[in-house]
Amino acid sequence: MDIAIVSYSYTGNNDVLAECVARDLSAKHIKITVQKPMTMGTIIVDMVFARTPKVHPDPDSLRQYDLILFCAPVWMGHVASPLRTYFRYLKSNPQSYGFLSISGGADGENPKLYRELLKRTGAKPVIVLDQHIKDLISLNSNPTRKDTSAYKISEMEAKRLSAAAIKEINKLSIHG
Repeated sequence: MDIAIVSYSYTGNNDVLAECVARDLSAKHIKITVQKPMTMGTIIVDMVFARTPKVHPDPDSLRQYDLILFCAPVWMGHVASPLRTYFRYLKSNPQSYGFLSISGGADGENPKLYRELLKRTGAKPVIVLDQHIKDLISLNSNPTRKDTSAYKISEMEAKRLSAAAIKEINKLSIHG
């Protein structure tokens, strides 16, 4: 099975997870870059006005893969805006996909995430792993947004999350 791990990361945490999953699956890791650098201001404007930033590489490069695993943060309860171009592509060119995320979680769970993925891609994801940084921080049981924004995932945590994702992927009939 030909698998691509496509990641966007504002803080670097999702790229660390994506690299680990790609290495563990012997998959291709594709990092999304945005044409203009993201700031907290552009993130908020993108989320409020549903803007889609210009990204690279072109989503058409995903056509060759049997499974695409997206790895990106959830912002304000929605998938990070740089993934919107790729999700529009999937809506027109259906492929098996999954979504892995490490995000702050200071505001709580993301109950609308699954519905948003379905709406934006037109298909159900084969796997969703929504990890919150607040649950990784053990020293402070009630971390602030500042705590979660500053957090950097360790290699050990990335390996644990990768193993959990791979366990779920191995259950899929499309894998193996």
